[in-house]
Amino acid sequence: MIGFRLFRTLAFRIALAYLGIFAISTSALVAFTYWNSKRALDAETDQTIDAEMAGLTEQYERLGLGGLVDVLNGRSIHSNQSLYILIGPRGHELAGNLDAWPQTTKAGGGYVQFDYERRVGPNLERHPARGLTLKLMGGFQLLVARDVHERYETERLFTTTLPWSVALMLLLGLIGGAVMSRNLINRLDTINNTSREIMAGDLSRRVPRNRSGDEFDALAQNLNQMLDRIERLMKGMREVTDSVAHDLRTPLNRLRNRIEGTLKHLPPDGAEAAQIEAAVAETDRLIATFNALLLIAEAEAGVAGNAMSRLDLSAIARDIWELYAPVAEEKGVALEIAPGGVVEVDGNGNLLSQALANLVDNAIKYTPSGGSVTIAVSPTPQGAVLSVSDTGPGIPEEDRARVVERFVRLEASRNSPGTGLGLSLVAAVAQLHNARLELSDNAPGLKAEIVFGRTN
Repeated sequence: MIGFRLFRTLAFRIALAYLGIFAISTSALVAFTYWNSKRALDAETDQTIDAEMAGLTEQYERLGLGGLVDVLNGRSIHSNQSLYILIGPRGHELAGNLDAWPQTTKAGGGYVQFDYERRVGPNLERHPARGLTLKLMGGFQLLVARDVHERYETERLFTTTLPWSVALMLLLGLIGGAVMSRNLINRLDTINNTSREIMAGDLSRRVPRNRSGDEFDALAQNLNQMLDRIERLMKGMREVTDSVAHDLRTPLNRLRNRIEGTLKHLPPDGAEAAQIEAAVAETDRLIATFNALLLIAEAEAGVAGNAMSRLDLSAIARDIWELYAPVAEEKGVALEIAPGGVVEVDGNGNLLSQALANLVDNAIKYTPSGGSVTIAVSPTPQGAVLSVSDTGPGIPEEDRARVVERFVRLEASRNSPGTGLGLSLVAAVAQLHNARLELSDNAPGLKAEIVFGRTN
């Protein structure tokens, strides 16, 4: 899997782009060098041929045909690269080191090229040559040429080696880019793994440093300093939360108990009793809102993440079903639980129970009499799913993303008791467990699912 990720890393793409630019520029430079060297070698060969032809022409003009024959025979004995042949009007050879006049083709600039056989040791080899021809008086013809076999071999070796050199350069560049990208992936994976552990609630984790002093080491140092600051802020927030919980929750409960105690001394049918009962109900809603806010804050901050254990979702579902069955029966709603086996996840039992209770309470609250609510736990290839389905009015698709926000209540539920924090708590608990809350149409009604990651 990491091999496939290499091709998607920025480092590999940068290395690949640099390699492409380097390969193109190097190939262009080598091609220019080759072309320039070939042109220089051709010019040198042509200059040698021109010089020899000029010298032989001068000898012919000064010594005549016989003198030219003597010069050619002398040069033929001591020359390995120069080729000569002088033929008469009938094509017979008069002098030179070529056995016969070759079949020539024009090469531009008045030059000709041809192949000839040359003995190298015990073998005959066919070599290429380049030269000039000159017609003399009386139908005689002179050919002066140079053997260019070594130059052709050098060019052939160059043109054969160049593609392989470029291919090897590309291969080594790809390997280098992959190694560099793998190192970057390892460094980034370390940072990502640490980040995931911190998001799961372990604020004591820090990004490891290798003391190399490079950019990643500087990034790790800055992240660790930021995490130190965040940990101090979270610790301060938890202290404030604990203080608020201690300073407000106890007085609120004491206030409720006193109001309820006062209610016992009043006539049950009096107006004062009704007012006191309304105050008790308002106090209960205030305490419920306060407790829900604390739970959401703890879940979102990951404070309860350390209390994770292996638990059975089916057991939690059965407990909530037994708890809310009387409430559903009183309203005339059929509360059912789908049969299923053991489905285990790593989680916080109290928070998951509270989240499921919120979903079931909402479903019963908004399902009309005669309807049904179903609790189900099912394993899937992607992970465990805890769902609550009802036959109530449902939630329009355009409002489903908004209802998980705090204190959001749709117009249809304004007259129903509630704080608008139920689904917010469920979403926060799901996030703490690396799960997600999904709301969909149950046709009719709403289907709320907590989708966990893959189970072991």
